[in-house]
Amino acid sequence: MDNRTADSGPSGYAAARLHLLTEEARSGPPRRAALADLTDDWLGGLFAAGAQGARGVSLVAVGGYGRAELSPRSDLDLLLLHDGGDPEAVAALADRLWYPVWDLGLALDHSVRTPAEARKTAGEDLKVQLGLLDARHVAGDLGLTTALRTAVLADWRNQAPKRLPALRELCEERAERQGELQYLLEPDLKEARGGLRDATALRAVAASWLADAPREGLADARRRLLDVRDALHLTTGRATDRLALQEQDQVAAELGVLDADALLRQVYEAARVIAYAGDVTWREVGRVLRSRAVRPRLRAMWSGGKPAPERSPLAEGVVEQDGEVVLARAARPERDPVLPLRAAAAAAQAGLPLSLHAARRMATGARPLTTPWPAEAREQLVTLLGSGRPTVEVWEALEAEGLVSLLLPDWDRVRCRPQRNAVHLWTVDRHLIETAVRASAFTRRVSRPDLLLVAALLHDIGKGWPGDHSVAGEVIARDVAARIGFDADDVTVIATLVRHHLLLVETATRRDLEDPATVRAVAEAVGTQGTLELLHALTEADALATGPAAWSSWRASLVTNLVERVSAVLSGDAPDGPEEAAPTAEQERLAIEAVATGAPVLSLRAQTEPPAEPSGDPEPLGVELRIAVPDQAGVLPAVAGVLALHRLTVRTAELRAVDLPDGVDGSVLLLDWRVAAEYGSLPQAARLRADLVRALDGSLDIAARLAERDAAYPRRRGVIAPPPRVTVAPAASRHATVMEVRAQDAPGLLFRIGRALEDAAVRVRSAHVSTLGANAVDAFYVTGFDGTSLPTEEAVAVARKLEETLRA
Repeated sequence: MDNRTADSGPSGYAAARLHLLTEEARSGPPRRAALADLTDDWLGGLFAAGAQGARGVSLVAVGGYGRAELSPRSDLDLLLLHDGGDPEAVAALADRLWYPVWDLGLALDHSVRTPAEARKTAGEDLKVQLGLLDARHVAGDLGLTTALRTAVLADWRNQAPKRLPALRELCEERAERQGELQYLLEPDLKEARGGLRDATALRAVAASWLADAPREGLADARRRLLDVRDALHLTTGRATDRLALQEQDQVAAELGVLDADALLRQVYEAARVIAYAGDVTWREVGRVLRSRAVRPRLRAMWSGGKPAPERSPLAEGVVEQDGEVVLARAARPERDPVLPLRAAAAAAQAGLPLSLHAARRMATGARPLTTPWPAEAREQLVTLLGSGRPTVEVWEALEAEGLVSLLLPDWDRVRCRPQRNAVHLWTVDRHLIETAVRASAFTRRVSRPDLLLVAALLHDIGKGWPGDHSVAGEVIARDVAARIGFDADDVTVIATLVRHHLLLVETATRRDLEDPATVRAVAEAVGTQGTLELLHALTEADALATGPAAWSSWRASLVTNLVERVSAVLSGDAPDGPEEAAPTAEQERLAIEAVATGAPVLSLRAQTEPPAEPSGDPEPLGVELRIAVPDQAGVLPAVAGVLALHRLTVRTAELRAVDLPDGVDGSVLLLDWRVAAEYGSLPQAARLRADLVRALDGSLDIAARLAERDAAYPRRRGVIAPPPRVTVAPAASRHATVMEVRAQDAPGLLFRIGRALEDAAVRVRSAHVSTLGANAVDAFYVTGFDGTSLPTEEAVAVARKLEETLRA
């Protein structure tokens, strides 16, 4: 400890504390313990000066301070314990303790109680009882503190059968509120599932003597989270437990970690250890409590004899016992390399957890599988992946004991890897398992479900490598599939699925499906009807596993439309020339009216998603806005600008020219857009039309109006988005140049894009706009005014100019 103790009073303590927190040579557990010692000395001095030798009173540290785990901005949790002999003297002592703490600006959680009052409050308030389990003597009557600790621990153990279920419920409610630490981009290190609160709860379970948490790695995981919280306090200067995005690089630097991603991986690893330990521990608590409830009746029936637990066979070497999957007595992991996969598949198929003891025994004794794997191993892996939701828990048990890395060494690169995209709910590894779970629901609609499930497991495996993850993933998937034991043809299919797992959704949402070149390019990449069928199922499973923003009825219909067109090409039934989609009756009506009036016409119609449950109500998707406009310059920026002025968010947008019935002269642009109000109700169609007329004739200055609104409502500080990017897609169409725009979605973005394209003297032949979370992913088919695609150099120049405009 630093030589400058707290004996010189508050200023001396403050100086010594500051020196300790800024001392680079000391961090982690030693610094937390030294800070607790320093605080003990200071408070002990205050206590001695105030108590003046009085007996029957002591100062007790509880909670984190009781565990000697003081972070730089931690609260001081203190209990002034007394025997009730002199209340006035105790009150005066409390003032002499609390006020110096407050004067230094330290957060204080304090109470003054007799032992009886402390026990009574603990019996009524679970959080108080948890704090007292870590009670530590600081100053005064040691016997008083010791007696309270002994009594509180005895109360806890006696009441454990009633209080542990309440503690578990408290943990579950907190997890529901705060989410899972191992997946959050801005996690709460204390409150989220797998955080410091859960680690403290596991200590409380152990103190009950009813069950104990798996100890391997638990202390290190807890220490890692405490180290990160220390660094977070030091870099922010605040008592915060939330690891915000804008602070992660600084925290990583404080800890000597490479970058924010490496920091998050360490946090996720620690959270995963704690969360898994919690799952195992609470399962054991439930088993013990059930056993205690049944045992008295069994004693009455069998005169006190203890029956052997029932063991039901599930597979060779695998049985069910007490609601868990365990190894049979005759099982020999060291002689049976397929046993881990067989046990995991049996557990997932039965919807039961794989016991900790079984997983550890297999991890320590299992031999590596031969290369290629035997057929049984491959079949058991496919069975495990095809078991649906129970696969997740079983896979986590395998991961916790290192069995997944033993089976699939490439898994380590994606393990706990964060995805810095608000669309993604999971880390890379959990997303892969989630995709397999989703794909298991589609195994009846494909001819080779085994290839679908393995491709789902591997489709993002390349995210642990530099470059395009689909390209890197193809190489890895080819190697893994061969090692698993698939033949050469199946290996090629799996590699193709991984390489092109984004092809369908990206093409369907960003390309003109009426252009035969688009469909032919997909057909050439896919190759066969069987691969197309698998890719269709994988695409949907991948999107569903990503998050709610990645899939919708609209996206599903676009992908299905593309698949049908590609299937026609692969079967030889596709038309040779460009296919023009016939307009619907409503589209034709709007187009004829637009020609007749020489002005835009529009319709608004609510869209709904089919209900998730058969008995449920349809879910609102937004509003379908359909506009027909006589073909002219400036349509795209005019429509986008009017919608932005009316605070309508564009979710998807399609723009194309439509054929008119015979005998009707003129050319009409049709816009099919899905929009939603930012807030409030939708504007009336008549108002939208009136403003659109003014925008097209130039009497409505959209740019000025949007600038005025932006000036009146300054943007809030938030996460800095990556810069926009504009690229020219090579050979995407024979009839137009395709420009892809990726940017942070914002009000007026589509207006700015449309105006920039108009200023570049190009015509937008069709547009395909989609919003994925906070990201806009748009494709524009543009031509010169002569109707032909742009020369390469001109296209690149337009793309660079558009990118510069969006960056400004």
